[in-house]
Amino acid sequence: MAMKLALVGIGKIARDQHIPAISAGPDFELAATASRNAQVSGAEAFTDLDRLLNARSDIPAISLATPPHVRYADARRALEAGCHVMLEKPPGATLSEVHDLIGVAESKGVTLFATWHSRHAAAVAAARDWLKDRTIHKVDIQWKEDVRHWHPGQDWVWTPGGLGVFDPGINALSVLTEIFPRALHLTRAELQFPSNRDTPVAATLAFHDPGGAEVTAEFDWLHSGPPAWDIHIATDGGRAVLGQGGARLDVDGAEIAAGANAEYAGLYARFGQLIAAGASDVDLSPMRHVADAFTLGRRTNVAPFDW
Repeated sequence: MAMKLALVGIGKIARDQHIPAISAGPDFELAATASRNAQVSGAEAFTDLDRLLNARSDIPAISLATPPHVRYADARRALEAGCHVMLEKPPGATLSEVHDLIGVAESKGVTLFATWHSRHAAAVAAARDWLKDRTIHKVDIQWKEDVRHWHPGQDWVWTPGGLGVFDPGINALSVLTEIFPRALHLTRAELQFPSNRDTPVAATLAFHDPGGAEVTAEFDWLHSGPPAWDIHIATDGGRAVLGQGGARLDVDGAEIAAGANAEYAGLYARFGQLIAAGASDVDLSPMRHVADAFTLGRRTNVAPFDW
């Protein structure tokens, strides 16, 4: 029988990804929502999480799709109420917030799942397996899209904690940390901030690999045309492109793996598995790279951004 679940934050990502994945999957039933000004047909609606928790103690699982800088308080309330919690990426505004949530989840004996949806793209596992026994010479990430298309009018992405271009860029870093066979650390970051905003619109990163590979990334949020979500990899066994956000793997020009977008279906299946196993999954490596970029990054002011 499907477990009852409440979804908090009914915005674009909830409607585009969470709700369809919940409805199509066997693990969860969308029983309630919490949102200041939005509802979902067939689910009991509340204006905030406190009201939901007080009224629906029968709901054991909470999925939070709110912006990261307001998510911590709700996540802590849900965990303290004994609920299993799934966090949209990034899992919080700061690493310290998420470490605190890990402690609360452990003390309450409930599941905490920090999701990285791009890791569930169709060709990511194939890329990880292909790299396993190869010497990697170079990795070049090109992650570029148009913020006006993907976050239309959403000013929260430009506020402290909103991450700016790292909102999509962290997806690339989640894939990198999934497929790369060794731990990397950031050595250099160049960040471009619109003169009227508090988060960057573009970034260039360089990483140290103890195995000697050259690893770099370029993120751009003012990219025109179709998005470029590609990871180019040079190895002793050929050249690969993990493209379309992880949905397709080509090696030396030949398609090795590809598939349709089922990332959020994978997330909810994983959440169900974790709850059944009494386990948590909170990998903070992508978020740690972003934090390091803000620590090490050299800031350049660029033209103002307006919608």
